[in-house]
Amino acid sequence: MTATMLLTMCALFMLSVPVAVAVGLAAIAGMALHTPLPLVLVAQQAFASLDKFPLAAVPFFILAGNLMGEGGISRRLVDFAKSLVGGVQGGLACTCILTCMIFAAVSGSSVATTFAIGAILIPAMVKHGYPVSFAASLQASAAELGVIIPPSIPMILYGVAAEVSIGELFVAGFGPGLLIAVALMVAVWVWCRIQGYGRHDREGRLPVLEATRAAGLALLMPGIILGGIYGGVFTPTEASIVAVFYALVVSCFVYRELDLAGVLTILRKSVVSSSVIMMIIAMAGLFSFLLTRAGVPAMIGAYITSSFDSGWSFLLAVNAFLFVIGMFIETSAAIIVLAPILAPVATNFGIDPVHFGMVMVVNLALGMITPPFGVNLFAACSVARISLDRMTKSLIPFIAVVLACLMLITYVPQISLALRDLVYR
Repeated sequence: MTATMLLTMCALFMLSVPVAVAVGLAAIAGMALHTPLPLVLVAQQAFASLDKFPLAAVPFFILAGNLMGEGGISRRLVDFAKSLVGGVQGGLACTCILTCMIFAAVSGSSVATTFAIGAILIPAMVKHGYPVSFAASLQASAAELGVIIPPSIPMILYGVAAEVSIGELFVAGFGPGLLIAVALMVAVWVWCRIQGYGRHDREGRLPVLEATRAAGLALLMPGIILGGIYGGVFTPTEASIVAVFYALVVSCFVYRELDLAGVLTILRKSVVSSSVIMMIIAMAGLFSFLLTRAGVPAMIGAYITSSFDSGWSFLLAVNAFLFVIGMFIETSAAIIVLAPILAPVATNFGIDPVHFGMVMVVNLALGMITPPFGVNLFAACSVARISLDRMTKSLIPFIAVVLACLMLITYVPQISLALRDLVYR
């Protein structure tokens, strides 16, 4: 069944069938040919994949991101980030990464970050002479910070599945998030120096104080969201609604860049974007259910846990396994299935469960920028209006940078645990 599903999916991808349709048809083919299960299960599992309270945050964060994009908030965040790092060659590319890092502390969603920031910075980078494939790849990669810097839905799912403190996971996420952001900025700065791009990125850069003053309310937003979560005022999912309300009030009544017609347009756009992402999640959930029913993740997990006798080799094998799994299984589904299997084994090897959670989240977040299920890629393609195959070559350096950071996070636990130990110990 697994072979049938994978071969069918690959064949449909080569025929340029939309991802959600290809995944769904592959799952149906495997189920119909190799199991006695009724086809009504397709609808049941698709619904069950979406019937999760944390997923309610996705459409709200996408709506908040669109409100921020059209209402002037994202633009002010971009101006603020550009005032800090835009003075160097390649500063506009660095601005993209820094803005995504700030926006991640509001959205909790890499897809929302891709839409909100990409809508501003992808056209700006193209206008400044960057290749559109590079701009889209950079945006998709930087938006990965949305699930590493808290609030993060995958961290919540890992905490529930592995019975680990979500508060500790959130605090631990800042170290890996900062490491990846800095590494990406250094990489694009070097690339721009070599290729000669970004020589005129300082044009239009505001003084730091002026940009900070203009972005004051926008910069207050992460404080409200994170402060409310850490203070126990609301959950991350409820925070998405607070983000929508805040963005709506600021955009309509303070900046006055949105009217009723604009809000209705944004609502329509957000429904379409949310539907696309939710359809992919639903079909990936069905695909994951069939793989799980066939025992594929459990079998591979059992093999890994029984084949290694040291924490070092165990972590290396787990990283290789999760990297492959992340290409084919939606991040949330992979965490729910694998965290209860792998986290106890990691503990037996003396690995802190919070540290292991960071390894899982960062690794599976790579699946968001690797084909065929890279949801960030689809969002970036939509914004940049290019096909996925045009992004493939430009993606390789960014994936390599994040993989290098993953190795550091894996084998230098204090990157994740230093701040956690300071706060909770």
